[in-house]
Amino acid sequence: MDIFSFLTMLGGLALFLYGMHIMGDGLAKVSGGRLEQILEKFTSKPLAAVLLGCAVTAVIQSSSATTVMVVGFVNSGIMKLNQAVGIIMGANIGTTVTSWLLSLAGLEGDNLFISLLKPSSFSPVLAIIGVGLILFAKSDRKKDVGTILSGFAILMFGMETMSGAVEPLAQVPEFTNILTMFENPILGVIAGAVLTAVIQSSSASVGILQALCMTGSVSFATAIPIIMGQNIGTCVTALLSSIGASKNAKRAALVHFYFNVIGTVLFMVIFYILNAILQFSFMDAAAGVAGIAIVHSAFNVVATLTLMPFRNGLVKLACLTIRDDREEEKEDDLKLLDERFLEKPAFAVAQAHKAALQMAELAKQEIYQALSLYNKFSKKRAEEIEQMEAKVDRYEDELGTYLMKLGNSELSHHDSQTVSMLLHCIGDFERISDHGLNLMESARELNDKKGEFSDKAKAELKIYTEAVCEILDIAMKAFAKEDVELATYVEPLEEVIDTLDDEVKERHIKRLRKGKCTIEQGFVLSDMCNNFERIADHCSNIAVCLIQTKEDGFETHEYLDNLKEDNQDFKQKYKTFRKKYKLQ
Repeated sequence: MDIFSFLTMLGGLALFLYGMHIMGDGLAKVSGGRLEQILEKFTSKPLAAVLLGCAVTAVIQSSSATTVMVVGFVNSGIMKLNQAVGIIMGANIGTTVTSWLLSLAGLEGDNLFISLLKPSSFSPVLAIIGVGLILFAKSDRKKDVGTILSGFAILMFGMETMSGAVEPLAQVPEFTNILTMFENPILGVIAGAVLTAVIQSSSASVGILQALCMTGSVSFATAIPIIMGQNIGTCVTALLSSIGASKNAKRAALVHFYFNVIGTVLFMVIFYILNAILQFSFMDAAAGVAGIAIVHSAFNVVATLTLMPFRNGLVKLACLTIRDDREEEKEDDLKLLDERFLEKPAFAVAQAHKAALQMAELAKQEIYQALSLYNKFSKKRAEEIEQMEAKVDRYEDELGTYLMKLGNSELSHHDSQTVSMLLHCIGDFERISDHGLNLMESARELNDKKGEFSDKAKAELKIYTEAVCEILDIAMKAFAKEDVELATYVEPLEEVIDTLDDEVKERHIKRLRKGKCTIEQGFVLSDMCNNFERIADHCSNIAVCLIQTKEDGFETHEYLDNLKEDNQDFKQKYKTFRKKYKLQ
């Protein structure tokens, strides 16, 4: 084998790995995060978990990606550890689909149907269609389908290039001697584990083994231990991803590791004992690409069936390895923003949206809590409001950082819109939270000075408060449901609140001149009105952002100017709210 053949082999390997990567990315984009959301909402039935893990992995073509996703679910508290076990087992079966696809390269025969099944026949067609879709299709979904087809074609071309480059090795005695070394089960397992750990993909390492099998120099005695090792090596990705995660997330990665190690040890011990007794005749036979696929699938199916009844034992073993501290880990809603999900941007966007909803709800509840202090002040509730405001600030910092990282990913048009909307809105949620803290401080000041508003002021503030609560409810519901129609009610109510603000302040000044209110009460009332008016402004920002995002634009001022010029719907809604919140 000369240097040029060696470079051809490396080039084929590079194309093979790249094709697998872009095909997996394309499949993940087409799923739009739905596969991961199915995993998230998963039931506790073990058999269904296995089937689901198998199906998801077969689609995204990576058991490592599925397991890392499961580690993220467990880390963020979305999934319990015992739910994760079945999915991890199923992922090991699902990853064998790739080896079956690659086994098509080994089909032999002159039959037309068999010829059509060979990658050399249909890969060029897939490549043409795929590239055509990428270059000329307008919709993101069609482009993603094009990416899948192109990725598969590149993968198959890389496989054929690699196979062609290593074919002359069959005549090289040194190469066959090296392969004979791996007939030693321990050396074979180590070789398979190391190769898979380095390239971070059992599917890819099995593909490389299948390419070597095309030389006819790889016997089943060599291939079987290597395949066993490949199943152990694929655990490295999940183990690395669990670094810095919660204890349960680390345990999920260990469950994956223990499952493969125990399954491999049991399989090897039983298989080689039987081989010593029965002397399997196929061990010295050349392993074809289909033979590799059969061994790969058989091992994972048998291991799953064997260890399924002992899944709770795997969980206990992981818990014994990583013990609980005396102090239990505190729950943290922001674990939703697990960086492992960034590998699948569509699902990461969905998680970011959930976190934003939690932030919005927290800010809204903070306003309600602050308003309740004007009826009866409570130091404990005031402290809770301060904690809520600090938590909203943390949401803004971590969610903003997460969204910026997401912005660097390849997103679909819809997901890109969602990220833009969230980046615009989280600042408004944080400012609403700040005004909640300001309202609490005003209530504290009123309580400390033993002040009390006049009956007239109370009646006016009650109407003003109800209007602010309604605009807050409408804006938050519109955001949660991405309801553009509901969002159109915000701006008319905001205009009414601006009018209310002027009227309440003007009436207070009149009472102040007549000596019916004190200056201290006036300062508190003025602070309340200012915070109310600004809360309404931020609700308006949220609604306009939602509407403009759906229309692919952010010309806020232009939108508001056009809205108020000659819009009968706006005027009608304004009249309705004006009548509802009219001061007596």
